[in-house]
Amino acid sequence: MKGIADTGFLVAFVSRNDFHHDWAEHLARQWEEPFLTCESVLSETAFHLGSSRAIFEMPGRGFITPAFNCNDRLQQLENLDRRYADRGADFADLCLIRMSELFPKYPVITPDRDEFRVYRRNKREVIPLICPPE
Repeated sequence: MKGIADTGFLVAFVSRNDFHHDWAEHLARQWEEPFLTCESVLSETAFHLGSSRAIFEMPGRGFITPAFNCNDRLQQLENLDRRYADRGADFADLCLIRMSELFPKYPVITPDRDEFRVYRRNKREVIPLICPPE
């Protein structure tokens, strides 16, 4: 499986107490390559877990690969921020939307179905998602 990892997926994978842990663990067992993500997602994940330890372990095990340099894409991120100003999209979500544009064959893996159903890549395209069952 290939995909772009959101904060909720990574938190659920690490935290056995998370409501979506079984879903995340099941997906992780199917992976073929590291999940792509961004530094903002890693920062959010560390915050939600209350520790950075798991963040340092995941890339070392080949589970995730930071694959996005926001410095090279600030203008596109600012444009996305304006587009989703009414939704209050956080910086990590903006980065994931842009990553979806750059890696169009990779779905975003997130339990946050409601937000990502609204977001569009390239202004009009639905972002492919992998979410827990409803």
